[in-house]
Amino acid sequence: MAKTKKLFAALTRRGPHRVLRGDLAFAGQPGVVYTPESGLSLPGVAFGHDWLAAADRYAGTLEHLASWGIVAAAPDTERSLAPSALKMAVDLGTTLDIIAGVRLGPGKISVHPAKLAVVGHGFGGSAAVFTAAGLGSRLQTAAALFPAVTSPPAEQPAATLRLPGLILRAPADATAIKSNADALARAWSGATLRTVAKAEAGGLIEGRRLAKAVGLPGADKGTQKATRALLTGYLLHVLTGDRQYRDFADPEVVLPKTVAADPDAAEPTLEDKVVALLKG
Repeated sequence: MAKTKKLFAALTRRGPHRVLRGDLAFAGQPGVVYTPESGLSLPGVAFGHDWLAAADRYAGTLEHLASWGIVAAAPDTERSLAPSALKMAVDLGTTLDIIAGVRLGPGKISVHPAKLAVVGHGFGGSAAVFTAAGLGSRLQTAAALFPAVTSPPAEQPAATLRLPGLILRAPADATAIKSNADALARAWSGATLRTVAKAEAGGLIEGRRLAKAVGLPGADKGTQKATRALLTGYLLHVLTGDRQYRDFADPEVVLPKTVAADPDAAEPTLEDKVVALLKG
């Protein structure tokens, strides 16, 4: 466990690679892509944003992944008040096609087609589940970070998934009406559910949000730091096979900055969630 704590601490900081930023628009898809300065057959990730957010609100997270050798790209679509999770899922799939199908940067960077994952935050987390269900065996894994309820529900495609996955939730998500983290974990048999200690579900979004004026949460550096470490360690093991990070994909291991699951905890009812919302 001491080794895992040391690895976690290292993963909270930027990795050894210099990072390049590019524009997905060159291939007809609005969005951004972050890559290590060089490297062939790298792992690649498509990242979906939360409701009323934008791709550039995750620049730090995308840069972080790239600094650890993972190409990270994010479509910048479905930013209206009523976005479509299904359309976002298609855009995430298109993003993966782009990064896995062309040489990136000055031609010194490529993504291996068998080292792909889809990741998303909030609304984008549930959209990522739809993408994973649609692409099936083309992906190695998927991750839903503090996922949010969508219409149609992501639990339906989650039940069809046969690939491993990671679901992160905040402590308050257990009784949050808009969170579907627990429901996804029940439907998705191969997913590992982790509760990030002291995390705020919306805190992964960087910078100031105009939406904060209507009660949406702002950036939280503690949430960002822990989430980046947990996600990066998980992806490094699953996508690259690096065994030193195997604890990050082991559901039996309680990782730093996470809360151990309570096997005796009762599942909250809808009434419990409504009461919690009113108290909040």
